[in-house]
Amino acid sequence: MNICLLNDSFPPIIDGVANVVMNYARIMTEDIGAKVIVGTPRYPGADYDNYPYKVVAYPSLDTTELVAGYRTGNPLSIRGIGQMAAFKPDIIHTHCPASSTVMARILENQVDCPIVFTYHTKFDVDIARAVGEGFLKKETIKAMVKNISACDEVWVVSEGAGENLKSLGFEGNYRVVSNGVDFPKGKASPETVKEVTSRFDLPENLPTYLFVGRIMKYKGLPLIIDALNILSQKGIDYRMIFVGGGADREELENKVKEYKIALDSVNEKGEIEHTEAANGKSGKIIFAGPEHSRERLRAYNTRADLFLFPSVYDTNGIVVREAAACGLGSVLIKGSCAAEGITDGRNGYLIDETAEAMAELLEETADKKDEMHRVGNCAMDEIYISWEDSVRDAYNRYGELKAMFDDGALQRRRKHSSDYVLETASIIIKGTNHVFDLPRNFYDGMKENFDEFKENWDELKTNINDFTDDIKGNITDFTDDIKENITDLTDDIKEQIFHGDKKAGK
Repeated sequence: MNICLLNDSFPPIIDGVANVVMNYARIMTEDIGAKVIVGTPRYPGADYDNYPYKVVAYPSLDTTELVAGYRTGNPLSIRGIGQMAAFKPDIIHTHCPASSTVMARILENQVDCPIVFTYHTKFDVDIARAVGEGFLKKETIKAMVKNISACDEVWVVSEGAGENLKSLGFEGNYRVVSNGVDFPKGKASPETVKEVTSRFDLPENLPTYLFVGRIMKYKGLPLIIDALNILSQKGIDYRMIFVGGGADREELENKVKEYKIALDSVNEKGEIEHTEAANGKSGKIIFAGPEHSRERLRAYNTRADLFLFPSVYDTNGIVVREAAACGLGSVLIKGSCAAEGITDGRNGYLIDETAEAMAELLEETADKKDEMHRVGNCAMDEIYISWEDSVRDAYNRYGELKAMFDDGALQRRRKHSSDYVLETASIIIKGTNHVFDLPRNFYDGMKENFDEFKENWDELKTNINDFTDDIKGNITDFTDDIKENITDLTDDIKEQIFHGDKKAGK
């Protein structure tokens, strides 16, 4: 099948959903043999040509200050839509409810095929961060939900994600389709672990805790630091590594300094900046910065004893499965989406959403490394799922949807045939009727006129070149004739002068 994947993030922006889209595209192209095209907003200076599938990078607006480093794509890009329409997709799969889904709906109006939408994150949290609470947030959420409702099938990455979507006003059905992990099952080599972590002070006899992801407060990171402060106050030693970058990193580092806990911070040049705390040793808490190498991330997960992930924001928590792939168990909040499939004390640990509860668990397990490793091994056996298995399940569902669509058995969700509500997810959202209607014949007519103009232009260039060659030839011939006539005239003059001189006796 021809598969069109749309998402608002893609390299050079790396986040969980971009990782999903890249794995879908790679596995469908290389392992399944499908044809894939990816549509995403363009980032200045980014290279989109070195992928095993086609990437259509369409124009975007700079909203990086408003939405934490992300640009907003223009879903009305005629060129981008035209390239994807020419691909003739059998399925359109959009992974973001903003620009990507607007573009998916416009594209679907041209190629007439099913749209699948996957709900990955609690976008109401991101909207609140961008526009604040109140009217704008409410109207933006309504517009996003309407966009999602226009898709033919809605997937969620967990039951908790589905319930969150329902709480925002979505009234349709959804299907749980779990994301996978691109880590192979098993630990990184001891050599790689040593190479990655040897620059930090990580004594073997102390528990080492790990967090990997965006350094944002809504991931529950203040709770981790508060819990570690409780351990420090009790004289319990440990090491904590935060891997990732994010807007709240400086604030969280300052919180560590206020608690007078020794801090190591890796700067943009890769240098370790050490803060010696009162009565503390170097590097008790480490902010290691972003890490894009998958093998080096495996090394961090292999070296750690527990993965701390007290997030109630994340709907799936791929990082929890990545940790499990390396035999690393996680500490999670009871009832959170990331905790689905976790049995407390067996393949992970479940706590209340308080610093005291986390500190109590870490204190209890601090000298029980064998127990932590047993839980990690159970996580590897019980909650790990590879991307290969996940993507093949998704592709099989694509086939079922296409068959139902071809037979007329697919119940279309879309409630409007030609009215499209265009939203700007960055600042303000307005729903308007008949704002955008791009009939196929209008676009095809424009394309036909352009193709005809190009053909005429090529013919004109050929005629101009021929005409120029003719002129050059005529000028050359004319010049040669003039040269020959001048030579003959000169000879005649010389001869007449000679005869004149001879008659005069000279």
